[in-house]
Amino acid sequence: MSKLSHAVGATDVPLIEDTIGVYFDNVCAKYPIHEALVSRHQDDRLTYGELKRRVDAVACSLMRLGLEKGDRVAIWSQNNVEWLLTQYATAKAGLVLVNINPAYRRAELEYAINKVGCRALILSPAFKTSNYIEMVEDLAPELKSAAPGALKAAKLPTLQWVIRMGDARTPGMLNFGELLTPPNLDEKESLAKLGATLKADEPINIQFTSGTTGMPKGATLTHRNILNNGFFVGEAIRLTDRDRICVPVPLYHCFGMVMANLGALTHGAALVYPAEAFDPLAVLQAVSQERCTTLYGVPTMFIGVLDHPEFSTFDVSSLRTGIMAGSPCPIEVMKRVISQLHMNEVTIAYGMTETSPVSTQTGHDDSLDRRVSTVGRVQPHVEIKIVDSDGNTVPCGTPGEFCTRGYSIMRGYWGDIAKTAEAVDGEGWMHTGDLATMDEDGYCNIVGRIKDMVIRGGENVYPREIEEFLYRHPKIKDVQVVGLPDKKYGEELCAWIIPREGETLSEQDVRDFCKGQIAHYKVPRYIKFVDGFPMTVTGKIQKFMIRDQMKEELGLDEARTA
Repeated sequence: MSKLSHAVGATDVPLIEDTIGVYFDNVCAKYPIHEALVSRHQDDRLTYGELKRRVDAVACSLMRLGLEKGDRVAIWSQNNVEWLLTQYATAKAGLVLVNINPAYRRAELEYAINKVGCRALILSPAFKTSNYIEMVEDLAPELKSAAPGALKAAKLPTLQWVIRMGDARTPGMLNFGELLTPPNLDEKESLAKLGATLKADEPINIQFTSGTTGMPKGATLTHRNILNNGFFVGEAIRLTDRDRICVPVPLYHCFGMVMANLGALTHGAALVYPAEAFDPLAVLQAVSQERCTTLYGVPTMFIGVLDHPEFSTFDVSSLRTGIMAGSPCPIEVMKRVISQLHMNEVTIAYGMTETSPVSTQTGHDDSLDRRVSTVGRVQPHVEIKIVDSDGNTVPCGTPGEFCTRGYSIMRGYWGDIAKTAEAVDGEGWMHTGDLATMDEDGYCNIVGRIKDMVIRGGENVYPREIEEFLYRHPKIKDVQVVGLPDKKYGEELCAWIIPREGETLSEQDVRDFCKGQIAHYKVPRYIKFVDGFPMTVTGKIQKFMIRDQMKEELGLDEARTA
């Protein structure tokens, strides 16, 4: 009988049982003069000692505002110092940080804040075409006449505090700079007392993941979940206190917040934020000028860096390692990352928000073939198996659903017992919905998805959410959304729309309807008006036929991936 697709991670290095606050204080005491963060676009540099001073100030200030253990604090911003300060300050004050995607628009923001009942929102004023202040004022016009902290908004009933970054003043909002007021002794004592009551398995973070049933679900993660995942991901790439990690990935994702921020913290390494959002030139400048040893990114980012017209003018020889994750990596790209970016030890990681995120990772000493053709082996203190539709573990080499359990599994979806039970079974196995195979040596490969998910440039998009949004259009009778292969983003969205009887509708009408309401990456790139959908005899829509027809029409090929 052939070996079964089941593996258990090493347990020789024990799990961290500290809260993030306790661990953070210990690291800052150990490396007070080590550089902790360089935010290049803000021209700000912090040692671990300085980082602690600022974090403690923000934590005490949040408590001064009347925020209490367990309260939810949302952050809606690109990458910056404030984001990192908020991450650690909320953890120290026992608050639950709610990550809001900077690409979200009004409808998504309203849903997220109300779903988890946020009491405070920390936001950046604007970025590119997103005016965050304007969107909040649209949802809560009561801000303009409210004193800071006294907001009573009809559409956002739990929200009291809105805290904005930057120096300008906005009616009804507090400035982030005011949170940096040094705390007095009593406040410091109160923070320390509170810290002593916190437990590692308490929720500390909510991240929204798009849902197959339409609306995003709030995956709830604990100190223990994310601190350990950050540590073991860092261990896999041999991080030390001499490493400098270039972080172009967004902090609102687990990739930035856990794998980068907590990966750095747990090894006393330095973080380098090249820009607010991904900019290939800024990445090259950061790596070259800061002598970064480590670079994180999704494949599209690495492609953007390698293909930049000025690439050859930069010295990137300081790079040693990094992590590529988010979507499958084309083999040729991986080869270029190793040869042109000097990242001989680069690893591939696989996981999902609900698993803090990483479940499997390649090793720094795995062969090139393993690193380009698999997502690695099971992480420490994690268990994985691949099962058939009846839940039986399949033999090695046979595709089935990837399931995982261990310390990394989320506490559940916030306020949704039913959805949690669908995802995590009675034995603690998270059912990922990904189709995978495992070879006899334990290396896994993701071969498809059971769920109808599209991964566009590292962003997970569930067609059902887009369909439900487009259904709101008065002229749309029915709609089906699928993912199509794309060389740049991996996949792009395509919508087949049946207009209502007697109504005319253009592609532009659909795009205008989406604009400002849903994130740009959720707006379908391809739109086709049709009279009907391909169906089975039982009336089930055959999305694969829509996909195949569009691929043929547009002349699109599937990218060869690892």
